[in-house]
Amino acid sequence: MEWLNYHHLLYFWMVAKEGTVTAAARKLSLSQPTVSEQLKSLEQSLGEPLFRRAGRRLELTEVGQVVFRYADEIFALGREMQDALVGRGLGARPAKLHVGVSDLVPKLVLYRLLEPALTLEERVQLVCREDKTERLLGELSMQSLDLVIAEAPLARQAKVRAYNHLLGECGVTFYAAKPLAKALTRGFPESLDDAPMLLPTDNTLLRRDLDQWFERRGVRPNLVAEFEDSALLKAFGQNGAGVFPGPTAIEDEIRSQYDVDVVGRAPEVRERFYAITVKRRLEHPAVRAISEAAKARIFAS
Repeated sequence: MEWLNYHHLLYFWMVAKEGTVTAAARKLSLSQPTVSEQLKSLEQSLGEPLFRRAGRRLELTEVGQVVFRYADEIFALGREMQDALVGRGLGARPAKLHVGVSDLVPKLVLYRLLEPALTLEERVQLVCREDKTERLLGELSMQSLDLVIAEAPLARQAKVRAYNHLLGECGVTFYAAKPLAKALTRGFPESLDDAPMLLPTDNTLLRRDLDQWFERRGVRPNLVAEFEDSALLKAFGQNGAGVFPGPTAIEDEIRSQYDVDVVGRAPEVRERFYAITVKRRLEHPAVRAISEAAKARIFAS
């Protein structure tokens, strides 16, 4: 059995954290060539490149991300051992839940979905990574993530072998800054005809459903802007740039946080949220808590 060289792993871990070999060498009080040579030795022993160059910095490859996750766990455990030996142990080490979050999932929905994981009797430390769903699914397949939360299910033809778990669904509410909402509430949804509108980009399932809903209603809003980031969309809406859609399930939170009013509701347009895992059953206690709370509280109606 060939043993892992933990000095090499430490140098890799430090380069990943610092972003450059030069910065890592400075932290380790070593020369830059020494760190580069040891990093090359680790890559050779693993048989995979761990970094690729991105401008002046180094970024992790997919394999590098997996190795970094394990290295982070290893060195965290080492620090915990040192603390325990000098009487500074703080009790049981919390389990980590690595969650990939599609950048299309509204942040307020995400918070309410993940909050139950933090209230379990056994402590859980959340590690959230936001990215495009396709890239997150790649990390899920390599078991760098425990689950991915997305606004659409994994397609049957996807290359990743994983399972969809519907967390819940709700209708769509249209919101606007208070003066604009007051002017458009009466006569909804016809009042949306030629009204300034802020929408998600046309590569999203929600956008396609909204476009179909507008067409069925004979409404042609004035499209002011399209956004991939739901928080940015709401920020523009908050400042009066136009009407914007959001999940009905978090209506109170959106009204309070963004100081907007409801223009009207479209219950037949559905927003759905999924947990995607590599296992058919939800086995992780925190993931089960997320699923149960979503169905019992967030999307109960």
